[in-house]
Amino acid sequence: MRIPDLTLPPSLASVLGKLPSSPPCWALVTTLNQLKKREILPVDMSLLAGHSFEVHILDADMRLHFVADMERFSVGSTTGEPDLRLSANLADFARMMLREEDPDTLFFNRKLIIEGDTELGLIVKNLLDSVDWSTTPLQRFMAV
Repeated sequence: MRIPDLTLPPSLASVLGKLPSSPPCWALVTTLNQLKKREILPVDMSLLAGHSFEVHILDADMRLHFVADMERFSVGSTTGEPDLRLSANLADFARMMLREEDPDTLFFNRKLIIEGDTELGLIVKNLLDSVDWSTTPLQRFMAV
């Protein structure tokens, strides 16, 4: 199933942008930790430990902040600049996770914006490239 090239309507984005980011951020870090535990996300936590991250879903005006330590990911503070920010529309994040588009293509087409620590950005981009999304429930659900 191909993800359509759509953006969320501005009226929906204004509502989503005003909602608390804690529930979706908690869902994100829980998912990351489960993928790591099941060895679907082949992450070397020593490369990410001590860093702060932000996933900015542009068309939803939603910002998800999280941090990494040597063991796991956890919800992070919304104060200060993150070490790494990944920004894209919701459909582009979905395309990347479902391997319809790779992060490099999205980046060079200016659909994925990576800001902050360049070396950390490359580590995260390579990590995203290495995930076998076909082994995740999301991919199996989308295949139906």
